[in-house]
Amino acid sequence: MAAQVMNATSSFMSNTTTDSFVGCFNEISQYNVHLNVFERLWASWYAYMQNDVLATGIMSFVMHEVVYFGRSLPWIIIDQIPYFRKYKLQATKIPTAHEQWQCAKLVLLSHFTVELPQIWLFHPMAKFFGMDTDVPFPSALKMAMQIAVFFVLEDTWHYWTHRSMHWGPLYRYIHKIHHQYSAPFGMAAEYASPIEVMVLGFGTVGCPILWCAITGDLHILTMYIWITLRLFQAVDSHSGYEFPWSLHHFLPFWAGAQHHDVHHERFIGNYASSFRWWDYMLDTESGPEAAKRRRERKTMTEGKKVQ
Repeated sequence: MAAQVMNATSSFMSNTTTDSFVGCFNEISQYNVHLNVFERLWASWYAYMQNDVLATGIMSFVMHEVVYFGRSLPWIIIDQIPYFRKYKLQATKIPTAHEQWQCAKLVLLSHFTVELPQIWLFHPMAKFFGMDTDVPFPSALKMAMQIAVFFVLEDTWHYWTHRSMHWGPLYRYIHKIHHQYSAPFGMAAEYASPIEVMVLGFGTVGCPILWCAITGDLHILTMYIWITLRLFQAVDSHSGYEFPWSLHHFLPFWAGAQHHDVHHERFIGNYASSFRWWDYMLDTESGPEAAKRRRERKTMTEGKKVQ
């Protein structure tokens, strides 16, 4: 039944006669009363554009820019308010307006020269692997379960690729630019070389596409929600702020800003993006607490040898 609805909607989207977005929305609303408002807006956009590659490309790029800079803006404001200094992890290192602007320029250059071409190729690649772009949308439960899987897969990819980028030549020629700021701030999340943007970005985009290729079950809306959450996570982990209500106080395995701030401050350890378990299991945690645990383990081991 759902397949019949999607096929009928897709057929209507390709045969609509109106030239305006509002006209498309009115026609689709008239003949597809079973769809909710968001689904009608979605179908109207594709019907209005009459070019799926262009429709997906514009929507994807605009979404990325709005979410990335929109999420960075609150941290820029917080940096200017003295009250929040008590929550700043490196309280004496507040980014200047010049640093923020220099960062924004490189990030924008990267977005338009590196990410935009990839986004433009996203629709044909996604369709090739069977990703769905039609309406109705999948259930919230299905999207939540898939996004949880993507978080785990991306975190694994990020841990190993990020750790490898701290190997001599890779760090010197690729990853070093991201460590220009020893006290990171939100907008610096994607301040990186083009190669690093592509390699680490594969975890965000490639893992869901791999999932789709294997299962044949993924909607592009799920992809958009996942990328939005991943951008929030990346920007927040670079914010440089630790609050009493930060997520890792409620989910101890969540990485958060404190975990990644130590990585920037010490230039080693804490390689994972979202979770702490890879660093814990492989003993790559960084910071005073991790060092204390290593000393305690060493003391216990030496004590057993003496016995």
